[in-house]
Amino acid sequence: ALCFRARPEADSFMKYFSILCFPAAKVGKTSLIMSLVGEEFPQQVPLRAEEITIPADVTPEKVPTHIVDYSGVCVSNDIIFANVVCVVYDVTQEETIDKIRTKWIPLVNGGAEKGSKIPIILVGNKSDLRSGSSMETILPIMNQFSEIETCVECSAKNLKNISELFYYAQKAVLHPTAPLYDPEDKQLKPQCVRALSRIFSISDQDNDHILSDAELNCFQKLCFGNPLAPQALEDVKTVVWKNTSDGVQDNGLTLNGFLFLNTLFIQRGRHETTWTILRKFGYDDTLELTDDYLYPPLRVSVGCTTELNHLGHQFLQKLFDKYDEDKDSALSPAELKNLFSVLPYMPWGPEVYSNVPLSDDNYISQHGYFCQWMLSAYLDVHRCLEHLGHLGYPILMERESQTSAITVTRKKALDLEKRQTQRTVFLCKVIGPRGTGKTDFLRAFLQRSTELEEVDVETEFLKAADAACDVACLMYDVSDPDSFNYCASIYKQHYMDSGIPCVVVGSKADLIEAKQHHGMSPSEFCYKHRLPSPLRFSTLLTHTHTHIYSKLTWAAMYPCQTKISLHLNGSDMSSTSFWLRVTLGATIAAMLGFALYRAFSRHK
Repeated sequence: ALCFRARPEADSFMKYFSILCFPAAKVGKTSLIMSLVGEEFPQQVPLRAEEITIPADVTPEKVPTHIVDYSGVCVSNDIIFANVVCVVYDVTQEETIDKIRTKWIPLVNGGAEKGSKIPIILVGNKSDLRSGSSMETILPIMNQFSEIETCVECSAKNLKNISELFYYAQKAVLHPTAPLYDPEDKQLKPQCVRALSRIFSISDQDNDHILSDAELNCFQKLCFGNPLAPQALEDVKTVVWKNTSDGVQDNGLTLNGFLFLNTLFIQRGRHETTWTILRKFGYDDTLELTDDYLYPPLRVSVGCTTELNHLGHQFLQKLFDKYDEDKDSALSPAELKNLFSVLPYMPWGPEVYSNVPLSDDNYISQHGYFCQWMLSAYLDVHRCLEHLGHLGYPILMERESQTSAITVTRKKALDLEKRQTQRTVFLCKVIGPRGTGKTDFLRAFLQRSTELEEVDVETEFLKAADAACDVACLMYDVSDPDSFNYCASIYKQHYMDSGIPCVVVGSKADLIEAKQHHGMSPSEFCYKHRLPSPLRFSTLLTHTHTHIYSKLTWAAMYPCQTKISLHLNGSDMSSTSFWLRVTLGATIAAMLGFALYRAFSRHK
């Protein structure tokens, strides 16, 4: 027997084979190896061939092949690591055919469970010594053992089918049947159905659950390089229509038709067709998306941030339009579920409805949809890349990886040096004692009444990592005389020497203002530390909201200018040109996406 063992490398699926020859006396296994390597029948055949490596450029599948003539030691260990076994028999000797059933297949797969059996190729050698074929005897064995992939009759002496033997062996490793198809049940395995269903969904670009001719041609060109001719398309649909009751609908291919077509490929021995499709969409031999596909490398240096760029926005816009079935510019829970149906889990939990703007029907609005994606790209870019991979970004956008959807901004220190920024997403942490009204503050920016989830830090002081942001909003309750103490303490501990701009906001401004017990008033504190004067916020004073938003945006975009600008004289601060610049900057940031991240704190 010839035992093929594949060794996967990090940058491909299967790039190396090891072939092991079992001790089946006088069937010509060593002659087969010598004939393949020397391209002629050896006059003298050794008892055991030396180890041989065949380079990729001379093998049918362009894969390096390592050949070892088995010496009769540790046979079970070699089988454990085998990917495919070629059982060699002598077509002129019936007893060697009998041993296929009684000895060799039990040795290879005797204790293997269904679904984990090693694929086997039967090799009938010495066909030059027999006028007829041994296939009539072999077929019952092939029908009995589902792990047998094929049978090849060859001759080491006249070199008949020698190359074909190794081609089929390599094909069985590169394009294995076992992960795709259950030969006993004669149907695709569940994992294969799931993978192909995802591929169908991604390829169904208009979400009508049918692959039109245009979508089929786009799919064909993507996977195989060329579109199908019109007649070839019709022939494919005709085959599906004749063999399924619901495979063709409205002159297009349904999911069941697509699954049937791949089943047919496998049943006809064209496994490479289905594997080409699967690997194009990122799958490995276990039908899992590879780490290289889901997590492409993206270097983000310290001080840099990550944002969705125009390609990311373009892809996500197409995705939104595809699943917004009622075209109301919002995604209902059902539409959102359909959008993420190609992922193994739901990436957005119920909290998303509290984090982003909603429509009048409390659905995720288009603006809220982009806000959530931008926040994901900013806070956890690798998880964002994973989600984009599941959704098919590299395939549909025809890019090498989903990293092309992400822009890594330059270092913040360089922004400060040049006194300008190209960032469009900023991190604002709203910090204050419990009961200050932080939730109402953020809810006002969302312009809706849904309750926001609080992330509480059960300590009077933040950790240094929790304090990092583009702008800190220190919030106190004007009606609570002890409220400002917390803000002053946080500022001195984390922000006074950090270079991070801070904006102080007094909440509940509609209530009677109490004198703060801190050593100085909030206004005096801000003046001493060259902070802008405290801003006043109330859910009842809606006209103040835009002003506060502008101040926060300005501080995040131009941190080095904040203290200077806020200490200009009254005439400069009130001038139309000054606030026009602030408002314009805030508007640009709002259009491109201003992500407000909540970091709530409460006293014990």
